[in-house]
Amino acid sequence: MEYLKIIAFTHKQIDLKSLGKLVICEHTLDDRLKNIQSELGIKEIFYVGTCNRVEFVFTSPEHIDKTFIHRFLTVLDMGLPEAYMEQFIDNVSAYEQLDAFNHLLRTSCSLESLVVGEKEILAQIRKAYEACRVAGFTGDYMRMIMNRVVKTAKEVYTHTNISKNPVSVVSLAYRKLRDLKMCANSRLLIIGAGETNRNIAQYLKKHKYSNFSVFNRTLEHAESLAKELNGTAYPISELQNYTQGFDVIITCTGATEPIITEEIYTNLLNGETDKKVIVDLAIPNDTDPAVVKNFPIHFIEVESLKEIARKNIQERYDELVHAEHIIEENIKDFDSVLRQRKIEIAMSEVPQKIKEIKHTAINGIFADEISGLDEQSRLVLERVINYMEKKYISVPMVMAKEILVKNS
Repeated sequence: MEYLKIIAFTHKQIDLKSLGKLVICEHTLDDRLKNIQSELGIKEIFYVGTCNRVEFVFTSPEHIDKTFIHRFLTVLDMGLPEAYMEQFIDNVSAYEQLDAFNHLLRTSCSLESLVVGEKEILAQIRKAYEACRVAGFTGDYMRMIMNRVVKTAKEVYTHTNISKNPVSVVSLAYRKLRDLKMCANSRLLIIGAGETNRNIAQYLKKHKYSNFSVFNRTLEHAESLAKELNGTAYPISELQNYTQGFDVIITCTGATEPIITEEIYTNLLNGETDKKVIVDLAIPNDTDPAVVKNFPIHFIEVESLKEIARKNIQERYDELVHAEHIIEENIKDFDSVLRQRKIEIAMSEVPQKIKEIKHTAINGIFADEISGLDEQSRLVLERVINYMEKKYISVPMVMAKEILVKNS
């Protein structure tokens, strides 16, 4: 656990609009992480970006202080003005060793979420890790860490009531949307076909809304969601040309710049002047602030859901205590698993070394004696040697594990 580190920027210290400046576009993620690895000597790393947090989980022998974080953000090259750089450095949460592992477990169990008890965070962390694993940014150590993360989260969700009657950012947004008492035939534009929009769209479909138009950068994904909703799919490039009107826009994309500009919003209105609704769950927001300022709209965003989320934490306090106990037990257990894995790695060369000794003995040192044996004797000798080979491989491993258990 010595080298596990996390640099976290979350809703607890940073307002969500500022946090959006750290969200990395998926098209530039690989290059940015490669730079971090090469410039800072980081072996394994993965990036998590959600609607209320940006975190980097990595291994490094270096102590994480403000100087390191400044270097990290500089190499990340997000084009941050100095004022923002100072804000992020002053409000960062840095975790090392066991504290880092504990934080990752708490986050995956939604104990650190804006809304405690929502399960989406586990899926988001797994997806983020998997993307970086496939791209080659993680190895055996992070694999073990993530196996334990998933195990712990499942235990928390199974053995506590922390996710009973689940409340999530999506469900809170839907509640606020429901309070506006929209008609069932309201025209809904869904911008982005990711997990967040899929979830809120399913809420709407369940409550008999049926008039959906789905826009997404990848048309195939838009078509997939539109098929589930019996709606129509469009590439996001067609948003500026859409003239069929709308009552509600629900948007959540990974864009780093506003999708709904004043020009596009005006085109979407197509001459209509009544008050519209925008549900913007993206970080940074997909909606240009000028649209919110200059047009009559009901604007629902993640920031506005914070107060409801705070009440949710108070209501779930007893379950938090239970969940923290499960996390503590998993941390203790994982220490033994990690030490066992170190032994396995340390002894991984034993089989090959023994095979080399066997080859030298048969084909070198005792070659003449063996060649003088009859066929039956050679077969018996071969069986004896093979048996000894297996025992010389397995016995030290078993003994090492027994010693580990006794010393735990």
